[in-house]
Amino acid sequence: MKARFIILLTIFVVVAQYVWGTEPSGKTTHLYAVKGTDSLRLDHYAAPVEGLRPCVMFVFGGGFSHGVRDKEADMPYFEFLQRNGYDVVSIDYRLGMRDAKGVGVLDFFPLFRNTINLAVEDLFSATTFVVEHAEEWNIDPTKIIATGSSAGAITVLQGEHTICNGLPLASLLPDGFNYAGVISFAGAVFTLGGAPEWSATSAPTLLFHGNSDTQVPYNKMALFGCGMYGSKYIAKHLREAGVPYWFYSVEYQTHAMAWEPMHNNHAEILLFLDEFVAKGNRQQRDTHIRDLSRPERKTFFLPTDYLNSNY
Repeated sequence: MKARFIILLTIFVVVAQYVWGTEPSGKTTHLYAVKGTDSLRLDHYAAPVEGLRPCVMFVFGGGFSHGVRDKEADMPYFEFLQRNGYDVVSIDYRLGMRDAKGVGVLDFFPLFRNTINLAVEDLFSATTFVVEHAEEWNIDPTKIIATGSSAGAITVLQGEHTICNGLPLASLLPDGFNYAGVISFAGAVFTLGGAPEWSATSAPTLLFHGNSDTQVPYNKMALFGCGMYGSKYIAKHLREAGVPYWFYSVEYQTHAMAWEPMHNNHAEILLFLDEFVAKGNRQQRDTHIRDLSRPERKTFFLPTDYLNSNY
């Protein structure tokens, strides 16, 4: 009876690790910056692989008002990356919308611009910290990939847009640095200065988004060039700029695309990391999924819909 119990327990543990993953190992925590009253830290999860390793940096979501770098629900994603030979670095950043509940439309735009700039600044500071410790940590500084969910996806896309357009915040990074790739889970780029543009120097980008997202625009929410430009808009302009990208969209899907691909789209993420980043293949892909069991939902939204959904 005891032997049978041990066998069943062993089978359960093996199946559980296969289905749910395990906790990432090798974690160390580092203070990467002090900005005002904020002490910003990052968690480094080293992959159990000899030699130089690529590194995936992760920026959590939460509407720039809440969230933590070590959320339990994100751990399976970190473990999946680590298991496939990628170090993971998950970062703190300043939450500029923490006290923004009830903010009006006119006040929202300048506040949001400042909030995103703070997040991008912190992402760049954390990236510089990783580059400075790359030799010590056995990280290949030419293979650093930026990923983020929701507000974190906005941050990494905004960061890449900042780099490839040579905007002032890019000076926080080492000379000539660019990410080897960008993975966005329901992200967008924000601008008050006209429609954003991308150059041929942009990093290969994987964009996940659902067209019924009420929290981050799937296409764009703009007036006179000011507003949010989502994954569909970004993919179109990357295509025109001749930049490698993969746009993975799901019809009638909600903001769940900010986290579901981290658990359900490992094959696509690994293929992107292998083909677009590691091998440098110059491809452009558009994948549009329609799940016939998914109910039809509204796909057109006003600015007030996004404000009400987030704040």
